[in-house]
Amino acid sequence: MKKLVSEKSLQKLMAPAALVILYLFFGFFGRNFFSYATLVNIFDASYYIGFIAIGVTFVIITGGIDLSVGTVMMCASIIGGTAYVTWGWPMWASLLLILLIGTLFGVFNGIMVSRMKLPPFIATLGTMMISMGIGSIVSNVRSATFPTRAGEDGWFKNIFKIITEDYQSIPTGAGVLLLVALIAYIILTKTRMGRYIFAIGSNKEAARLSGINVKKWEMMAYVTSGACAGIGGIAFPAVYTTVMPAQGQGFELYAIAAAVIGGTSLSGGIGSIFGTLIGVYIISVLRSGLPSMDLQAHYQTFFTGVVVIGAVLLDIYRNKKASEIRILSAADRYRADMNQKIKTLKQRLSAVAGDEAEGIRKEISRLKHERNHEFRKMKRDQKHTQTQIKREERLAEEELKRRLEEEAGE
Repeated sequence: MKKLVSEKSLQKLMAPAALVILYLFFGFFGRNFFSYATLVNIFDASYYIGFIAIGVTFVIITGGIDLSVGTVMMCASIIGGTAYVTWGWPMWASLLLILLIGTLFGVFNGIMVSRMKLPPFIATLGTMMISMGIGSIVSNVRSATFPTRAGEDGWFKNIFKIITEDYQSIPTGAGVLLLVALIAYIILTKTRMGRYIFAIGSNKEAARLSGINVKKWEMMAYVTSGACAGIGGIAFPAVYTTVMPAQGQGFELYAIAAAVIGGTSLSGGIGSIFGTLIGVYIISVLRSGLPSMDLQAHYQTFFTGVVVIGAVLLDIYRNKKASEIRILSAADRYRADMNQKIKTLKQRLSAVAGDEAEGIRKEISRLKHERNHEFRKMKRDQKHTQTQIKREERLAEEELKRRLEEEAGE
């Protein structure tokens, strides 16, 4: 039977299909899930996860990992809030400070991994702890409360959500997230940086031998991750207003899971920004859908852990399928040759007309019939041969066992 969709295409469709199924499931079994307010909540929950997931996608493609994105995001956010509330900085300067701090942490991670040759897991785990500590030290272990929407400096909240006079919410942050995703997509697919990042993830040593400055571009992946964490540090207080010290641990798991669900391989060399975006919305739907079924926070943590494990297992499965070497049987080779002949005739058919076209159509029909009949026959013969071989092997094993028993008896 001819496959209408290739296995690779099916894998690409798995994440979007999972998103639709998950949304419909919570819609039918959750409470008031099919509502505009819930949709806005899903978008609100996707912003900060989305930005750090986009950044961590760059790192994972290089074959690395960034465990610090969540705490770096919250560290940058609480320092920016402290600058505004305690130090008296203007709001625009505080937001730039958030972006700068996130980028500097990315530079630090990049130096540790690309220059100092620390394992990414250890380097970013250390950065996670450092960022949590710095955030608490600078804020004096106090939360930072950003201005409300009605306040004079609450203008930045409108970047991510506009509330109209009749109290309708417009999730403008979805457009910002899409814009950042589009820029990241262009960088990864249309620029030298993107090509080099994929090359490093596929084979770092081969990339180095081909003349790529591995240290530079590997570092740039971590810088990008830090910058995206800075953008997430602006998005979080825009939605939730208050930032707590030592917050953000665990957010990196959402980001990594979203990237892996979206098709990014933990082994490196494979990744998709828009796939990551689908993964982000799967996580957001899950986090918004579970409360609609009256499940408490510990159930949400449990199911999130299940999703993380499932994402890793999915990545292992994809890598296993990609590394498999398929040996074509005689029947498979025959069908491939016949398909190529039919394809060639179809190409000729588009360039001719009249009696010649009719002759080509008849020949295509004849070849299809011959292909199907002969392929089925070859498959039956192949199955019969395999069965015969197994039977002969079993008989040989039984004969050998009998002889060994007779020799042991003597």
